[in-house]
Amino acid sequence: MKKTRLSAIDVGTTKVCTIMADADEAGIRVLGVGVTPARGLQKGMVVNLNEARDSIRRSIGMAEQSAGYKLDAATISITGRHIHSTNNRGVVAISRKEETVRPADVNRVMEVARNVTIPGDRRMLHLLPLCYTVDGQEGIKSPVGMHGFKLEVETHMVTASVTSLENLVKCVKGAGVSVDEMVFSPLASAEATLSTDEMQNGVVLADIGGGTTDIAVYKDGNIIHTSVLPVAGYQITHDISVGLGVSWELAEEIKMRYGSVFPITGDGEEMLSEGGHSFPHSQLTEIVRSRLEEMVRLVLMEVPTEDYQNLLRGGMVLTGGSANLPGLAELGAEVTRLPVRVGMPPAMYGVSERLADPAFATAIGLIMWKANDRTGIPVKPAAGATESGAKFLGLFKKK
Repeated sequence: MKKTRLSAIDVGTTKVCTIMADADEAGIRVLGVGVTPARGLQKGMVVNLNEARDSIRRSIGMAEQSAGYKLDAATISITGRHIHSTNNRGVVAISRKEETVRPADVNRVMEVARNVTIPGDRRMLHLLPLCYTVDGQEGIKSPVGMHGFKLEVETHMVTASVTSLENLVKCVKGAGVSVDEMVFSPLASAEATLSTDEMQNGVVLADIGGGTTDIAVYKDGNIIHTSVLPVAGYQITHDISVGLGVSWELAEEIKMRYGSVFPITGDGEEMLSEGGHSFPHSQLTEIVRSRLEEMVRLVLMEVPTEDYQNLLRGGMVLTGGSANLPGLAELGAEVTRLPVRVGMPPAMYGVSERLADPAFATAIGLIMWKANDRTGIPVKPAAGATESGAKFLGLFKKK
C-alpha cells in the first residue's frame, strides 16, 4: 500500500510545532512531533529572523529525530493582522454550442474572480469558491454538467503582506526546509475542529493563541469571513501581571496553573500562593474572566451581521491554547446566548498523544489539509476520532 508523506509546521507566537506523518487509505499516522517555544515572533509575525529561524530549526530537529528521516518540505501556517479577506464574484458566458458547464468553464470563472487588482505589497494566499450560480439558480456546489448559458461564482479571497510572507519563508528555508504551501491558520484549525453540520448551519471559529485570535465564519458549508484579532493569551497574562503585581513570567505560570473563569466555591476565600506572592483566587478569576469576556465580544463583532444568532445556528467553537482555560465555553455561552464548545483536534495514529489538545488544532489541521490536497482520497483519522477528522473539504484545495 503506497504511503504519502505529509509534514506541517505551525509557527505561532508562543510555540512552533512540527508534525511529520504519512497517509494512505487506512489513515494518517503521526511519525514525529517537535514542539519548542517560539522566539523572534510577535502577534504571528517575524520580528527577529535569527531567533525565529532557530526556533523553527529546533522544532524540526525534534520531529526528525522521532520520525527517523530528514524533513525536506512542509506546509506552513501563517497569521497576523497583515492578513485581509474579502468576497469577490466572477461571471463567464457558456458556449452556445455546448450549453453545458464544463470543467474549463469553472476554471475560467475562477480566473475571472482572481483577476482583481491587488497592491504590489500584497499577495494572494487563497481563493476559495463559496458557491456557483447557473442562469440565476443560486447555491450550486458543483456546476459541471449542468445546462446553462451564464456561470457565476462567489469566492472568498485571502491576501497577505509580501514582507511578512517572505520573512516567514526565509526563516523556514534558513532552517533547511522548503515551503510547499502557506495556509491561513484559522482555515487549518477549522479543518481539525469543525463538523460538517456546524459549517452548514453557521458557526464562528475562534482560535485563541498566544499572540492573536484567528477567526473563521462558515455558513451553508462555506467559509464566508476570516479575520485576525491582535488580542489573545498574551493579554490575559499581561492583565494578571498588572493586577497581581507580579512578573510576566510568574503571571504566565499562575495562569497555566490556576487560571479559570469561575472562582472555587466553598466556605471562605481561598488564598493561593505562587513565587512568594499570595492572592485570593477570586481576584485571579475576575481578571481572567474580564479579559475573556471582552475577547468573546470582540469575536462577535467580527461576525458579518448584527443578527448573529440567526447566522450562527451552529454556535461558536473556541480552540487554541487559551481555550484550555476552565469555564471558557460556559462563559462564551453566557455572553453570546449561543451553543459554545471547545474545539479538540481529532485523534491520530502514531506518536500523537500530546497533540490531543486545542493548542495543536492548527498543526493537525495543516496535516489534514495537505492529506486531502495530495492524495485526493478521504484519508481517515484513528477510529473513534471526531467527524471533523474524517472529512477533507474540497474547498480547501489549492487554486
